[in-house]
Order: sequence, then structure tokens, then C-alpha cells
Amino acid sequence: MSYFMYDVMGGRVDEPGPESMRRVLDGLADADDEHPDVSLTHESGWCLSAFHGGLLVWENPDDDSLGGGEMREVAREEILRLFGLLAAGDTASVEALPWENRACPRGLGG
Repeated sequence: MSYFMYDVMGGRVDEPGPESMRRVLDGLADADDEHPDVSLTHESGWCLSAFHGGLLVWENPDDDSLGGGEMREVAREEILRLFGLLAAGDTASVEALPWENRACPRGLGG
């Protein structure tokens, strides 16, 4: 499975291992208004974006009709665990979490 991360300055890291994921996440200490997040994107199109303060956003930018949502105050270790699940292609486990503010599929009153 192919995946990649963007660091806080927009640099791409292809298929990072757990230690590289930690380093990218550590970069949130340097986040600002212009560069607020880091993200991991899987070849399926699903993406997790982590922001300073524990905001985590789950989305598929390639298909906005799919679910997604956000969680607040997510602990660093949980973010790393979810990055690992997504990197492994286990989108079902990530999707099963209690995401808030989920987008409604088109045509269903959203």
C-alpha cells in the first residue's frame, strides 16, 4: 500500500515508518496560521490531518460525498496509532471511530 505524509511546512515524506511519523507530528510545535497541520494520505484517497492542540480531521478530498469528520483533543499517541492504521490501509477501523460533524452524502439533506 502506498501512502505519504506532509510535514508542517508542506514537505512530502513517502511511506514514513513509525519514527518518521513521530518526527513529522513533532513538527506541529512549529505550526502557525499559514502552516497549521501535518497529514497522512493513503492511496485510497483517505487522509488524516492533525493540528496543534489535538484536532484531527478525517476526509477523502478526492470524493467529498464520502463521510469524514473531526475529533478534538486527540492525544498524540492516538494520532500516531491512527496514522499507522491508515498507512496500513485499514480505513474501516479509522472510519468506525466516533467522528463529529460528519458530512452528509450528496442528495441526503446535507
